[in-house]
Amino acid sequence: MKKQKINYRLRRSPVFRKREIVAKRELSFGIKLASRLFLDEMCYEFNKKKYDELVNKAIESNDRERFNELSETYRSFNR
Repeated sequence: MKKQKINYRLRRSPVFRKREIVAKRELSFGIKLASRLFLDEMCYEFNKKKYDELVNKAIESNDRERFNELSETYRSFNR
């Protein structure tokens, strides 16, 4: 991955009436992308585990209708 340029946004601090300038570094695209992918993966794993437990409970309780409902939703996690 190419190095991203560091962008600084210069703005005056509202606390000081003088002409002091504060520089704020923005996050690079790579860091934003990596954090987004990590959070998506964590949500995916959590939801898959939850549906897996619900399907297993439906099997144990012999609830065929609930099993069919949950298995339709669970299929999207196995693609």
